[in-house]
Amino acid sequence: MTPSDISVILPRVLIVSRRTVCKNKFVDFVGEYHLDLIVEYGAVPVIVPRVSGVHMLLESFEPIHGVLLCEGEDIDPSWYEQDTSCLSEEELDEIRRLHVSDTSIDKEKDSIELSLAKLCLERNIPYMGICRGSQILNVACGGTLYQDIGKEISKKCTEDKRVMHINYDDYDGHRHEVKVVENTPLHHWFKDSLEEGEMDICVNSYHHQGVKRLAQRFVPMAFAPDGLIEGFYDPDAYNPQEGKFIMGLQFHPERMRKPDSEDFDYPGCPFAYKEFAKAVIAYKKKLNSLTSVEKPLKLDKEMESKRKVIVRSFSLAKDLYIHGINSIKESELEAGAEFLESNKALSVQQEIRLKQMGATVRNAGSYKERVKLNEEREKLARNVMGKMSIENLSDLLSFYHTMSQICSQVMEIKIHGIGNDQ
Repeated sequence: MTPSDISVILPRVLIVSRRTVCKNKFVDFVGEYHLDLIVEYGAVPVIVPRVSGVHMLLESFEPIHGVLLCEGEDIDPSWYEQDTSCLSEEELDEIRRLHVSDTSIDKEKDSIELSLAKLCLERNIPYMGICRGSQILNVACGGTLYQDIGKEISKKCTEDKRVMHINYDDYDGHRHEVKVVENTPLHHWFKDSLEEGEMDICVNSYHHQGVKRLAQRFVPMAFAPDGLIEGFYDPDAYNPQEGKFIMGLQFHPERMRKPDSEDFDYPGCPFAYKEFAKAVIAYKKKLNSLTSVEKPLKLDKEMESKRKVIVRSFSLAKDLYIHGINSIKESELEAGAEFLESNKALSVQQEIRLKQMGATVRNAGSYKERVKLNEEREKLARNVMGKMSIENLSDLLSFYHTMSQICSQVMEIKIHGIGNDQ
């Protein structure tokens, strides 16, 4: 795929499907509210099917501009430091009976979603986790989960602090209060709905597990009366305008709708999706700017001649090391060495590496003479290479393979505009 192809692709948000059984067949699905909001705010949802082996094929879904994970069964406790010492076998059996639809672990979905979460964390790809998706994010960063809120939190709370986090008799209509933390994104989204001097809103709730130990990088955004964290984010990775968004919400703002209506409980409910989509769009633009390549410039005769001299010097250096050619003069390598020494168009890291390689090129003649005088030239060369690190050897091999192309591109940048004037 060329840079021009990438530029016309709309911002893509990956969403992993959830598996269920319908008419004795597996069916994968994603809640329509998620899809509607992603589309409404300018991005394209790309559904990753929960199919065996997909976690090994995630590169096939590139480019990835954002990831939204939502809904699903309990995460396999083997992925984090589970602690069930406070729960008896009878209590664990009761949890499985009460929440049978959630406690049927889906290891394949776990693998897919944890791989995506870690990919987002490595590349700073915008990530939003809703309900299970927030728990995935916490686990991916080293946090842990309660096995069951009712057994581990509620029984320890006073009556006035206890919270029902899931109500099967009033699944969509059930709400409970949360206290919003000041000066967090959640506070900014819902501030117009907060009464003066108060920080409480009512949210829906569909879970029996939740964050136990919050990963170190995150900051809470809301708490339930029983102390459970209902939202968190990474303040160092939150700036939607710059394509930064790493966040988890335990509740479902997309489903906080008034009875028999599509109207939201609060105007701030869709803001999570709005800001997430904003970050996805900005991330795509930033990614495109890194992969865009200027059109080749036409060089005048003098600059083309210089380019060929430099390209030849690197080609000779490559032959010297790979094929052991004896007829190369040190002067023929000077053009490439001077280029490496004077070039300022690359990054600092690239410049350091190129200067190091430049020193190698400049000393190539003396190395060659010493090897030539030694009857065990090949053995000596192998000994020299044997003292180099794997990283240095890898750099050496790839350096001369790509140097002609790099040299041409950098020269075109340095003389930008000259060719167009001819």
